[in-house]
Order: sequence, then structure tokens, then C-alpha cells
Amino acid sequence: MSKALPLEPAPDLRGRLALVTGANSGIGFGVARRFAQAGAEVVLAVRNPAKGEEAARRLGGRVRVEQVDLASLSSVRDLCDRLNAEGRPLHHLVNNAGILAPPQRSLSPDGFELQLATNHLGHFALTGLLLPLLREAGGRVVSVASLTARTARLSPEDLQGGTYRPYAAHGTSKLAQLVFALELDRRARRHGWGITSNAAHPGGVVTNLQVTGPTLGGHRAGLAARLSTRIYRLPGLGNDVARASLLLFFAATAGRAEGGDYYGPAGFAELAGPPARATIPARARDARMAARLWTASEELTGVVFPGSGD
Repeated sequence: MSKALPLEPAPDLRGRLALVTGANSGIGFGVARRFAQAGAEVVLAVRNPAKGEEAARRLGGRVRVEQVDLASLSSVRDLCDRLNAEGRPLHHLVNNAGILAPPQRSLSPDGFELQLATNHLGHFALTGLLLPLLREAGGRVVSVASLTARTARLSPEDLQGGTYRPYAAHGTSKLAQLVFALELDRRARRHGWGITSNAAHPGGVVTNLQVTGPTLGGHRAGLAARLSTRIYRLPGLGNDVARASLLLFFAATAGRAEGGDYYGPAGFAELAGPPARATIPARARDARMAARLWTASEELTGVVFPGSGD
């Protein structure tokens, strides 16, 4: 068990702009609510505008909806074109949207395995295309990883290869997201971008993602999905959405949440509890693999960050 980090008083975020992907429900909605309550202007970046508008109505405050499908690079570019045209400095970017373990291998509009496209490549492109706005604000990027990243394997030169196994593919996509978050902070320091980047995972939490993801296409959820959902609902073995969203909000705003670090619950096996430093898997600390993943992600998305190739 990790030592819980002291919580700070609620920050005053008036005059600041936050963007949360996948913010119409679950943890993303909870994080957006915390930003709104702290006075920030919040962009709900969602795939379904109608659900986004309903979420915005429930949140109140200075909240607006922007449509984006993280699995589609053209959709990501469209959103970034709109935001860059506005030119508003972006203080907080929470890369939260995700898809979990669809039973059959599916491809994104760009031909990538769907979990890799949504969970990692879309957020890689989004962050790179919004980098000018983040730099202007001295912004902070939080990328949401998962407990499945602990045992995942990652081959940057063959991100989509091998037999499709739903949870293994999810782990690969989330390990890629964790590696990206840590490498983004390293590169920001090296090139003087003036931003920080960290990662967080919510622990064991049941949201619509766990309930609907493994049943896409009308299939019944597999045994692993059903068991994990039941376990995470047991006292002490799962975070609720309120605690999980607090953890992500802590990573996004707290003064003691540092760039290049990883945050998760303080409890047993990092399943539940208040914010703490999470264990970084050895594979995620491999700087050479991170550089290879970065190159592969730039090639697959066509989004090249400043300083690449230096």
C-alpha cells in the first residue's frame, strides 16, 4: 500500500480553461464537475454531442461541448483546428476517454485496432495538435492509464500485431498511454515547452466503460469482465466514481502532483483509496522504448511534436 498524499484545499480555477475527453459520463464527468465547481471554464470533448449537452446542462457553470471521436484522426484534427482558431490558452488537458475490451477486433476509420486508436493514438494526436495552446498557458496534461498496464506488453514497432485478446489489447493501449505521459514530460523539460505531464489510474472502478465495453456487438461479457465488475463493487476493493474523479483532479491541479509522475489509489493493490503515488511498471520506465513508441506514434498519426529528430 502506498502512502496517501495530503489533499489540498479546493483550488480557485477562475480564468482557466480545462478540456476533458470522454466527459459526458463516469469518471470524465466527475472530473469535469470538479473543474466547473472550482470556477474553470470546461470543454467537454465527447463523441456524442447530445449526451454532452445533457452533461453540460447537469454541470451548469461555464461549460461547453465539443464533438470529437478519438478513434478518428480527422475528427481529432477538426476539434484542434477549432480550438487553435480560437487561440485560447489551455491550462488543463485530461486525456480520459477510452474504450474497454470489445470482444471482437475492430478497426478505427484509419485502420488501427480500436482500443489503440481511441486510448492512445487519438490522445497523442490531440495533445500534439493542442501543444501551442498548452505552451501559452504553461498547461498540465494528465493521461489516464489503467491497472491493466501493469502486466501489459508493448512492441512499438508492431503495436497491432499478434492474436487479438481484448484485455491484453486494452493493457497495451493503456501502457502506451502511460509511457507517452512520462515521455511527454521528459521532452517538455528537454525542449523547454513550459508544460508538465503526468499520468493517473483510477484503481478498480465500475463505470459504463466496464459494463458496456466488453459487450459491444451484443455479446455477453466474458467471465473476467463479470468477475472484475463484482470484485470492484466490494467494500475496500474498488473506488467509486467520486473518489476516482478526485484522484484525476488531484493529478491535474494539485501543487504536489509533479510532472513525470504517476498517481493512483493508496489502498490495497492500488484498487481503492485517496490519491497516492502509483507504482510505475518497469516497462514504462524504459526511456529507449518510450522513444521508439514516440516515433511510431508520430508515424501512425502524422502528428510531429517540435524537436522530434533532434
